[in-house]
This record gives sequence, C-alpha cells and structure tokens, in this order.
Amino acid sequence: MDQQLSEENGDARYSLSPTCPNCWGTKIFRKNRGRRVGGAVGTVAGATAGLSGAAAGAETGAVVGLIAGPAGAAIGSFAGAIFGMLLGASAGCVAGSKTGELVDEAVLENLLCLSCGSEFSEQSC
Repeated sequence: MDQQLSEENGDARYSLSPTCPNCWGTKIFRKNRGRRVGGAVGTVAGATAGLSGAAAGAETGAVVGLIAGPAGAAIGSFAGAIFGMLLGASAGCVAGSKTGELVDEAVLENLLCLSCGSEFSEQSC
C-alpha cells in the first residue's frame, strides 16, 4: 500500500491499488498467470479424482433411480457419475486457483505497468 499525496489539499491518503515502482503509474494490469494455470491443473486433477467419486455417485444414483424402475436406475447412475466428476472438478479448480494466487503474489511478477511496461510483484510496490 503506497502513500500518495493528494494534490487538492496536500494530506496523505492511502491507495488500495498498486503503483509502479519505476514511474509511479497507476494503470496496472494483473496477469494472474499462476491463478489461471493453477485453476486448469486443479480442474483436471479434481476431475480425475472425481472419477472415483463418480463410481460411488453412479452407485448411489442407481439405487435412488430404482424407485422409477430400470430406466430410472440407468439415468440415476449416469447423473450420479456426472455429478461426482463435476463436484471433484469444481473443488480442484478452487484449490488450484487459490494455490496459483499465492504463487502469483509470492513468486511471480504478477503486475504489469501499462504506462512504462515494467513487470513487478506486489511486494515491490
């Protein structure tokens, strides 16, 4: 958080948006590379882990679907498998995105100044 002087009255104000350490520009773009890659990897990993959940979901769906007869068991089995995979993929995506966000903040130069083109991290602001 950088302290900037207000030109109107000269008092100190705190800015929540980062400023460029080279040119003090305020037009900053967040690249979020780690977050995007983490989200994609987490989605794939979660969907893969969700395959085991899909088997359990298919079994549960088939049992619940038996109330509607053989067709209900087939549809319930398919719906349970899809639900298990989607649940695993969404959990993996959230976990991967959060991990990627931490990598963006701590490791990568996540910020790009649109005024001078320099790349920097949040810690250097």
